[in-house]
Amino acid sequence: MSKKTEIKTEKIEREYVIPLREKCRKVPRYKKTNKAIRTIKEFLVRHMKIRDRDLRKIKIDRYLNEFVWFRGIRNPPHKIKVKATKEIGKDEVMVELSEIPEKLKFKKAKEERLESKAEDIIKKKKITEKPEEIKKEEKTEEEIKEEKEKKAAVVEAGKEIEKAAAKQAKHAVKDKTKQPKHQRRMALQK
Repeated sequence: MSKKTEIKTEKIEREYVIPLREKCRKVPRYKKTNKAIRTIKEFLVRHMKIRDRDLRKIKIDRYLNEFVWFRGIRNPPHKIKVKATKEIGKDEVMVELSEIPEKLKFKKAKEERLESKAEDIIKKKKITEKPEEIKKEEKTEEEIKEEKEKKAAVVEAGKEIEKAAAKQAKHAVKDKTKQPKHQRRMALQK
């Protein structure tokens, strides 16, 4: 008798207000938002206890990234409120905005509507497919072998044609007469 043991994945969720002004102030203008993103990752690596302090283990949400970059490369926000979640078994942290601003709410809602419409279309297509059509799509082993043989024959014929063309080109007489690479300068004729 063997019993299945279920491993419960516990999540740690924390909210932080990350100060960005102090770190970004020291950087040249054209690198400020890049430094802001790096600062967010460094802050979370330190506070969420990531081993090796590896910044690649911090995954920033798309909307958080858009919020930081919204005002351009020269003017990131001075502080940002984020929600970080970490699964105990894994060493990755997912970061997202805790309060999404109005502009991004509309964008997020629009994308969710598009995704739901796409899912509905896929479901309808699956329902409308008939079992007879599915059977027609399945091919027997003999048909598959025949198709492979046909493809192999086509490839071989193509190679033979290429060889014949190369042979003809090799034995063809070259009409071109040898001309110097650079024309010589001649004195002007009167």
